[in-house]
Amino acid sequence: MKHSYFPRPKPLFDANAGGGGKDLGDLPEWDLTDLYASEGAPELKRDLDWLEQACASFAADYEGKLETLDADGFLEAVHRHEKIENIAGRIMSYAGLRYYQQTTDSGRAKFMSDMQEKITIYTTPLVFFTLELNRLDDSLLDGFFKENADLARYKPAFDRIRAMKPYQLSDELEKFLHDLGVVGDAWERLFDETIAGLTFEMEGEELNIEATLNYLTDHDRSKREAAAQELARVFQDNVRTFARVHNTQAKEKEILDRWRGMPTAQSGRHLSNDVEPEVVEALRNAVVNAYPRLSHRYYALKAKWLGLDTMQVWDRNAPLPMETTRTVAWDEARETVMNAYNEFDPRMGEIAQPFFDKGWIDAAVKPGKAPGAFAHPTVTNVHPYVMLNYLGKPRDVMTLAHELGHGVHQVLAADQGEMLASTPLTLAETASVFGEMLTFQRMLANAKDDAERKVLLAGKVEDMINTVVRQIAFYDFECKLHEARRGGELTPDDINALWMSVQAESLGPVFEYMPGYETFWAYIPHFVHSPFYVYAYAFGDGLVNALYAAYQENPEGFEDKYFDMLKAGGSKHHKALLEPFGLDASDPKFWDKGLSMIEGFIDQLEAMEG
Repeated sequence: MKHSYFPRPKPLFDANAGGGGKDLGDLPEWDLTDLYASEGAPELKRDLDWLEQACASFAADYEGKLETLDADGFLEAVHRHEKIENIAGRIMSYAGLRYYQQTTDSGRAKFMSDMQEKITIYTTPLVFFTLELNRLDDSLLDGFFKENADLARYKPAFDRIRAMKPYQLSDELEKFLHDLGVVGDAWERLFDETIAGLTFEMEGEELNIEATLNYLTDHDRSKREAAAQELARVFQDNVRTFARVHNTQAKEKEILDRWRGMPTAQSGRHLSNDVEPEVVEALRNAVVNAYPRLSHRYYALKAKWLGLDTMQVWDRNAPLPMETTRTVAWDEARETVMNAYNEFDPRMGEIAQPFFDKGWIDAAVKPGKAPGAFAHPTVTNVHPYVMLNYLGKPRDVMTLAHELGHGVHQVLAADQGEMLASTPLTLAETASVFGEMLTFQRMLANAKDDAERKVLLAGKVEDMINTVVRQIAFYDFECKLHEARRGGELTPDDINALWMSVQAESLGPVFEYMPGYETFWAYIPHFVHSPFYVYAYAFGDGLVNALYAAYQENPEGFEDKYFDMLKAGGSKHHKALLEPFGLDASDPKFWDKGLSMIEGFIDQLEAMEG
């Protein structure tokens, strides 16, 4: 099993970070000293030494002996394993977050690599644990769970590990793969460094990718077009590198899946998401069938607002003509989100407050800082850290609401401990998207007039289309890519063709595609870092829309149920989590409930056209 202790940046659906030194007020910066004081901190050295020794003694005490343990002995082993996870996670969180603050600093990059290598070496002896665990008789473990309530708490974590049982290789091969993981990561690093190093010419200035993508949301159409053409030019110049990375990653995955006997390229992701393939299939089909009712309809409206018969790809994220280019200062953004959180339940505001006061948020756009935004949970006895690239756009307020939602979720789930705190990806987006919805509904309720309501509604629909429609189109592209790679090496043109096949279907007939758009698959990090990750966004959005509808229909007692759901972390399956709300994700109608919320917003927009 490859351990990935890294936070993965969440993409901000194309773009909304970039250069801009507007006066946004006093933007908070991370204080990472809650993890370690510095690279040379004695505590860090102490933890590394402890980790090396703890891993070795864990292996010495338990390897080949799991079946001889009683329930209490087994519980002790679990606690020791959890402590190791905690210390390794703490070290990697520190190294990773420092690197993301300044990815261009070679010292920080080296420190992160060195830590990753050390931890990989130290933890290799632990590979036996999950392998041996999966060879234990199910009845033995079930007996332990009956006998010891403290141990029974961990059953969901063991169920997830045991789900991998049929796909496990020999101990020797698993150790080999664990060691080799560092090499596979090199392709991800190559991708990250290539993206970070790309330069684009805009208005006589050299820009990075974030600042260039940012132009796609400019009011000036000619600037948007220039940015799209420039992105296409630079992607085309580098397309061979990107094609090489995708070919290699897809091939590596195909080999691993084949050796493990995984039925499909997607199976591994579904297993780690703790979600059944048919549930994802139901989601995918519901969204694809809704394309005409959602994206096609919305973009036809948008074309009308922009006064266009045909939309170009650089118009997709264009601001609306009735939108004001208002800059939202940091204090106002904080207040907007905190008011929405407190209005839902003061407990939510209480959990969110320290993020602003204690250096848990890094908000400013800085040279070399990683793009996008994320919330990283670190470890259960510290606290999460939120990264933003805050530029004061109204959408940046939503990003703050989103990442803060993750933070609240991670704080609430921390009591579950390392093995049970983290939720599968499909449920990981619940609190973040719910936080956005609360903030949106508050802003909508406080809108001064119809014009403002229209801008808010359109912005929300656009975000939802980016989260649901676009991510499912991404998922379809990945399915096609991995399928095609099984038949042999793919040329850049092959990959381009797969990309275009899903774009037209999802965006609808109002769009025309400029030459060069076919390479826009190249910069999406998820395809490289976490194959098939993207459907989790659509899953999360659909789930929250259904939850929010349940909240509107029946607000009584909802808050307590909601907090219980977040506190559960990864200790419950999606069926059990949704049951108290009378919802069930395996019912295809469930997804239509979520999608009809987006439709309802589009209905309102159409009605405003009168």
